[in-house]
Amino acid sequence: MSGKRKRVVLTIKDKLDIIRKLEDGASPKRLAAAYGIGETTVRDIRKNKEKIISYASSSDSTSLLAKRKSMKPSMYEELDRAMLEWFNQQRARGHPVSGPICAKRAEFFFYALGMDGDFNPSAGWLTRFKQRHSIREMNIRSERPRGDQAAVEDFCSSFRAFVQREDLQPEQIYNADETGLFWKCLPARTSGVRGKGSAPGRRSSEERITVMCCANATGLHKLKLCVVGGAKKPRSFKAADTVNLPVSYFSRRGAWMDLSIFRQWFDKIFVPQVREHLRSKGLQEKAVLLLGNSPTHPNENVLRSEDGQIFAKYLPPNVAPLIQPLDQGVIAATKRNYRAGLLQNNLEEGNDLKSFWKRLTLLDALYEVAMAWNLVKPVTISRAWKQILPTIEEKEGSVFDEEDISVATVATLLQHTRGLESPTTENIERWLEVDSTEPGYEVLTDTEIIKRAQQGQTDESSENEEEDTELVPEKHIDHAAALQWTENLLDYLEQQGDMILPDRLVIRKLRATIRNKQKMTNSSQ
Repeated sequence: MSGKRKRVVLTIKDKLDIIRKLEDGASPKRLAAAYGIGETTVRDIRKNKEKIISYASSSDSTSLLAKRKSMKPSMYEELDRAMLEWFNQQRARGHPVSGPICAKRAEFFFYALGMDGDFNPSAGWLTRFKQRHSIREMNIRSERPRGDQAAVEDFCSSFRAFVQREDLQPEQIYNADETGLFWKCLPARTSGVRGKGSAPGRRSSEERITVMCCANATGLHKLKLCVVGGAKKPRSFKAADTVNLPVSYFSRRGAWMDLSIFRQWFDKIFVPQVREHLRSKGLQEKAVLLLGNSPTHPNENVLRSEDGQIFAKYLPPNVAPLIQPLDQGVIAATKRNYRAGLLQNNLEEGNDLKSFWKRLTLLDALYEVAMAWNLVKPVTISRAWKQILPTIEEKEGSVFDEEDISVATVATLLQHTRGLESPTTENIERWLEVDSTEPGYEVLTDTEIIKRAQQGQTDESSENEEEDTELVPEKHIDHAAALQWTENLLDYLEQQGDMILPDRLVIRKLRATIRNKQKMTNSSQ
């Protein structure tokens, strides 16, 4: 008769390891035996995968995850979700964050969420919030307009010491960074092409994708672009299998990068391709991926190969904008190559601009942006690492400016483009730079943070939306219907003797706003 199995309490790190092994095809039965737990426990871990990964992604401490055995919930879970979303976004943007600022923001979210009871954002609450999410450093300096050169020098010095300590070669050091791309945006002042796609301005989400570049410090290993689109399988893909695309394609509503997609890319694409490249060079299968502090980048705890030899390291928030390699002209060169390529294709096909725009599909754009990335030379990438790794050797002697697509080059192409009035140099430059500051992550307003917290939604919960967003019509509510709802709500509040005055005032203000919008709509018709 077999003895009773000893009770095993897994750490968060153990659970992450089990999730990774399940994704690699390991059976629950085998994992249960390996960890001394029941198969039911393994299935529960798989069921709560997104919650566990989201928790680990927000943690600043690898060692703490190796000790912690539970994800302690907050008494105010909605408030916790809102605060974590807000904090991660502030950290990514380099905005100053301190204890008093967090306390004030927590108080705002508490009442904005309509939570009951009294709330005191004390030092004790802040300490528990940091402990729940393994946040080591709360104070974050803001980015100075001209940068913090002292911080840059400190980081570069410590990173070079790290590289030497880990015995890493430039071939083993990578950087990845994402950006938004308005793939169907054409130069301004076109003839016969108006509205979406004709000029920088308002665009539907269908015309925006997120593109992530990744390459090593030599520029000799450029991974396929990672692209996030809004639809799981856009109409233009037709029978095309996404695995055969020239890019690694993922989907998420809004075409934003998120924690889940980034983690999948790291585990399934980055790690295998890096291993293959290093083997081909006869180097140890060990590498570091240098990243900026985007809210969609999981923490180092999650971005680590099973053997721990391929891992991520983060740039300080006040340093990343100044020295992140791919931001030093590499992504800009890719976008210029893309836009010049579109114009060249139009010339070769002999189309006027209006018909070219109508025929341009997302599939066309993916092939064109993949070609644009391929055209970026290794020397352009290696030179972008000069400030971090000044000893890196150049393999080519070309000058960066000779490779960059210039305004004059684009102007020459436009002179031969039918349906386009001669644009000014200013318009060309604006077109080439139209999405230069477009982030690869969704910047949420306070209202959106509150809505997401109330719904219990995180980036992980929206992993690879099944709906084809190109085919789902948007529900439209007119002003009259909205006005009727506010009237009904006001009538209800007036009948409740225990309702406080501010509640009624908020609805009355909303009613006035809707009435004004209705008047403006009627007057414009």
